[in-house]
Amino acid sequence: MSTEPEPATEDTTDAVDTGPETPGTTQAAESAPGTRSGEPAGDGPDSGDADGAAARVSEVEAELAAQRIERERIERRKAEKQGPIAAGGKLSGTAADLLAAVRAVESGEKPAAAVFGDPEPVRRPAPEPARPPRPAPAERATAAAGPAGPAPETVESVRRVLAEGGAPEALAPQTAALLGEGAGDALRADPWQLLQVAGVRPEQADGFARALLGAECGPDDERRGRAVTVWLLEQAALAGHTALELPRLTATLAQRGVPDPDAAVQSTLAEGEALAFQDALDEPGARPERAASGAEGTEAEGGEGGEERPVRVLIGLERYALAEESLADGLARLVNSAPKQDGSAADWEQAAASAQGSGGELIRAVAGHGLVLHTGGEASLAEPAALLRAAHALGLRAWAAAPGPLGRDRFAALLGAPSAEPPSSGPAAPAAVTVAGLLTGDEGPGRDADGALDLDLLVVLDAPQLDVEAGALLAESLPDGARLVLAGDPAVLWSVGPGRVFADLLAARVCPQVASRRPDPGPLGELVSGIGVGELSQVEAPGKEVVIVPVRDAGEAVHRTVQLMADSVPRAIGVPAEETQVITPGHGGAAGTRALNAALKERLNPGPGRFGGFDPGDRVVHTPAPGRVLPGRVVTADAEGLHLSCAGGTVVVPRDRVEGSVRHGWALTAHQALGGRWPAVVVVLPGDAVQALSRPWIYTAFGRAARHLSVVHGVEQALPRAVAEIPAKPRTTRLPVLLAPQIPVTD
Repeated sequence: MSTEPEPATEDTTDAVDTGPETPGTTQAAESAPGTRSGEPAGDGPDSGDADGAAARVSEVEAELAAQRIERERIERRKAEKQGPIAAGGKLSGTAADLLAAVRAVESGEKPAAAVFGDPEPVRRPAPEPARPPRPAPAERATAAAGPAGPAPETVESVRRVLAEGGAPEALAPQTAALLGEGAGDALRADPWQLLQVAGVRPEQADGFARALLGAECGPDDERRGRAVTVWLLEQAALAGHTALELPRLTATLAQRGVPDPDAAVQSTLAEGEALAFQDALDEPGARPERAASGAEGTEAEGGEGGEERPVRVLIGLERYALAEESLADGLARLVNSAPKQDGSAADWEQAAASAQGSGGELIRAVAGHGLVLHTGGEASLAEPAALLRAAHALGLRAWAAAPGPLGRDRFAALLGAPSAEPPSSGPAAPAAVTVAGLLTGDEGPGRDADGALDLDLLVVLDAPQLDVEAGALLAESLPDGARLVLAGDPAVLWSVGPGRVFADLLAARVCPQVASRRPDPGPLGELVSGIGVGELSQVEAPGKEVVIVPVRDAGEAVHRTVQLMADSVPRAIGVPAEETQVITPGHGGAAGTRALNAALKERLNPGPGRFGGFDPGDRVVHTPAPGRVLPGRVVTADAEGLHLSCAGGTVVVPRDRVEGSVRHGWALTAHQALGGRWPAVVVVLPGDAVQALSRPWIYTAFGRAARHLSVVHGVEQALPRAVAEIPAKPRTTRLPVLLAPQIPVTD
């Protein structure tokens, strides 16, 4: 591993001073266990950059919403539709503080969830699992327009209540959309419902309630207890948990000033705002039961012969709890049903024999099973590609789906110019699509007359990014007899949304697991493989595949990063700036994505930023919905909005959504970069990002480089320590317990 400053000798003393900004992040993009001033600077996992915590309805979500009538299992309690915060007027005191706090979350300056000491990914507001029929084009066009916003009179009534309570009137559209018709009266009757607005914290909602209720307001108010309970469960979901153990929830409620935490939980359950579950701990074959009457569940319950068996009581939001149950049911259906017999056993064996190594094992496993897990690094993608080609040759309608366009395009290149349109005879050649596009019908085979996806085999790539809601939608959308392969690298960062689907399935051992034996080649492959097992070793890099660039402070880190991307890497490695990606732990801080993108824009595409800080030619990432990241470039801007070229298509972002959904993209967070690979990558590790580092983050960031990796290194011994000692943070989930009674464990 080379330790020279970079491939060329240049002055390193001219540091760029970006000021004393403390590390920060946006809850919709990427966050970490936290740094100074309580503002996390990294991720672990970070959260896919949905700039602004307020979720904006995308075309994908609107289309899925149009299909709700066909849902078989779940009724949504409330649709969360949050619009952008309009520019505020002259505010002071409580109103100014509250508006500043909300904007801080939406702009990425403050994290939304630091309650449980975990990272703050944003949950993706996907609908509950369903098997809806594919809507007609006219229906899809109507759905794409999105549901109408709240009525003007509703917004006005909320605005009056907010003003009376000293809260920013700019929050009125969001609050009205959340609370629906009669929102003004509802907010006056229960001021703590303001806590549902993204970015509002309990102490701010308390101030609003005191202004409205006066002497009637107190910490023991039942309404406050319920609101804080739901808020804590939402924060837990942002940190990746699908539910919380009761003792942890009550302890955190006490820390938040709730005098009787148990009563608060009971009230929340009684109102149907959360669900309670009792999961047996000692008998995996026993069906876990939902607690029928509150959360007082004991730590033991009667078993056979009068024996007591330990249980854990979990509290979760209905949305995620039911999605996880639906996911378990859908996976169990695939595992327990015989896959469709396309091709004879001899044909499958011939296809397996022609594949290399573990690729043959994968084909054999898929031949006889409805659910198969495949693990491996970048080189292992050749095996799902071989599987798809073999399945197509056997007459199967085979498709691959990736969470985002980066992974889709990478795999499509490996397949080699796939066709998404079926030929006149036989199924379509294997093709790669995005998960969202597959579910909505904008990409892929569409749905059959029963509403199921019209395919026989689906390979989901980058499976660790799959959260419980997206996973449930996929599982419930697959027809009986279909085969599902979840493929991915278990060492990368987990999903942005709640759950750890891929890791839970690997641990549950309910289906065949095929581990690829294809190592990633070269010095970069050796380096990343070592990180995956907790070792950061020096590797021989004769072609300067790995270069360490030591820096003293964040200002120098910014300066050296610009120097590398704009000059040194193109000159010494032969990779132009357009094919080089910068990755850093967070958005805020003196060497976060904001500071780096500002410096890179000045060097690579200077301009006045005529439209919301953007100019034609700017490299950007567009986030149409939480968890969806579309890389692209600015084409032009006009009265309609900002015109972008993203993922091979044109996207027009309205003016009022530019600030909240478009960022410059020369520098990304690790979660934003997931699924992509670039010829050259510059990973920036400023000294203030130490607490953001973990083995999964480093593995993910370093693993995005295909030919060259430069590490702008300012964390000293924190880097090897993170690789050796800091694994992924645990998440509380129920999927293994839910699967246990339905699927026998596989040896």
